[in-house]
Amino acid sequence: MSIDGLTDLWDRLFGAQPDPPPLLVLITGIVALLVVLTRLPWRIGRNAITIAHEGGHALAALLTGRRLHGIRLHSDTSGLTLSAGRPTGPGMVLTLLAGYIAPSLVGLAGAWLLGGNRITLLLWIAVALLLAMLVMIRNVFGIVSIVVTTAVVLGVSWYAEPDVQAAFAYTGVWFLLIGGVRPVGELQSLRSRGRMPQSDADQLAGVTRVPALVWVGLFGVVNVIALLIGALLLAGPILTEFGLSVG
Repeated sequence: MSIDGLTDLWDRLFGAQPDPPPLLVLITGIVALLVVLTRLPWRIGRNAITIAHEGGHALAALLTGRRLHGIRLHSDTSGLTLSAGRPTGPGMVLTLLAGYIAPSLVGLAGAWLLGGNRITLLLWIAVALLLAMLVMIRNVFGIVSIVVTTAVVLGVSWYAEPDVQAAFAYTGVWFLLIGGVRPVGELQSLRSRGRMPQSDADQLAGVTRVPALVWVGLFGVVNVIALLIGALLLAGPILTEFGLSVG
């Protein structure tokens, strides 16, 4: 690739795109909310939440020095991340803690990038993270899920018009922020019926002796705060339209 080509690629990747229309920001938020609240769309879209959830476990395991053995994604939107190391201690706690808060924190990071109009950069980072995760997938459905998701994001980032990229990126980030909250409620609902005795919260309770309900509450608080901050960042074009600003 020539120097000019590298320069163009650099500018395309790290350059800021124009502000999206406020109506686009609003509509994508409504679409994401409807997906989260509607049974069948949520059943399909929840796979993205599971990818982020298991990716959070995997990243926390690696950062805390645990040995990551693999990730499995299942068609019922459940997942499993296997790592080896001390069964107690900060590494285990952080690894267990990361799952339920990962989608919301990823969404918050995405909202920060979109707040700076780094739409293409956001999409390429998403592709890089998905490819890194693909290496650790250990089942066929998981591989297909990651490959399809990567292909969609890469296709949009490379071929789509700026408005389409913006709509795709804003919808995805809104979905992570809003969709990150719902699984916490589902978790507690299942726990209250005795259907998830080995949930992340219950395992955290076993490791720390802090009640599982406290951990569920922590998941919820972190995710709601991420949603509120992320929504404020994403609402920048709307606030600007009315002469206001996030800062």
